[in-house]
Amino acid sequence: MIKTMGFPGRYEQGPGALQQLGRVLRDMGRTRPLVLCDEFVARHLWPDVGAALQTHGFEPVHIEFPGECTRGAIAALSAQARVHAPDTVIALGGGKTIDTAKGLAVKLDVPIVVCPTIASSDAPTSRLIVLYDDAHKVVGVEFLAMNPAAVIVDTEVIVQAPARFFAAGIGDALSKKFEAHQCHAAGGNNSFGTPALHTALMMTDMVFETLMQYGVSAYQAVCRQEVNDDVERVIEGTVLISGVGFESGGLSLSHALVRGLTAIPAMASMLHGELVAFGTLVQMAVEKRPVEEIERVARLLQAVKLPVTFAELGQSTPFSTAQINLMVEATLSAAYAKNMHPPLDYQRLVSGLAAADRIGSRLIKA
Repeated sequence: MIKTMGFPGRYEQGPGALQQLGRVLRDMGRTRPLVLCDEFVARHLWPDVGAALQTHGFEPVHIEFPGECTRGAIAALSAQARVHAPDTVIALGGGKTIDTAKGLAVKLDVPIVVCPTIASSDAPTSRLIVLYDDAHKVVGVEFLAMNPAAVIVDTEVIVQAPARFFAAGIGDALSKKFEAHQCHAAGGNNSFGTPALHTALMMTDMVFETLMQYGVSAYQAVCRQEVNDDVERVIEGTVLISGVGFESGGLSLSHALVRGLTAIPAMASMLHGELVAFGTLVQMAVEKRPVEEIERVARLLQAVKLPVTFAELGQSTPFSTAQINLMVEATLSAAYAKNMHPPLDYQRLVSGLAAADRIGSRLIKA
């Protein structure tokens, strides 16, 4: 059986990496880049990026991301972008800016270069485009034809963002070892529609070990807005290795739970990586892993201020039966929920949710 992996065409990471954007575009043979960024980035970062592009002989042109990744926003931006006849779209910003730029690249049929300004998820390397409606609810997922042509991660920029985003990236990446291996065991497919190559599974193992060893020290450095080797290792893990690992390895319960948790209004505003972090504890409980192993992961989450209980996710009162049913049914309806072995059912998920919350509560009280 054919098995597929996807990679960005080039990955560059380090302090001041954005100053090399023009060189990368030259290497790609591009001549008319168009940058998409939000209003905040346009004020604080675009002047330096625009000047760096100009240094390499490019006309610095940007348009502004309106705030939500919707089909309507992508269509409007496409009309605006065509005036400039770009041969490359550059995403400069966070996850929704990146996804909108991906949609723009699809509409214009040009390559995309991704320059994340936060490390809150592994979206920068992937083909996935998560679409929302104007009420900020997920309405679908579309795909680039190929992975981004280049990903440029300026670690000096990353550490200037609130540490909560860095922690969310750890939460999003930590789950991938458990999800990819469950997807493989269940006979599920990755985002390319094929089984995973063992390389992808090994990459998710590498991410987990990296985060367990360096996650806390890197988070503490980011709280000081300091770039050091631990920060570089963790960003490489959460952006590059996790990104390739999840896309080519497959997802499972931890990500399916995002659908269920956000069905409850009190938890809907949490960051993606915060939801996935707690979902990892739930998945480990559903897999009936030893309590000591779950507690080890929960202690890492605690150390970087990620949620380990429903209360920390915003649900301060006990769930009603109707809320539990809503949460479980929404989770089980997500495609990734099928990638569990043995197959997931209502009672196993309810028990896993309760066990994860119980373990987290006990750690908080200790």
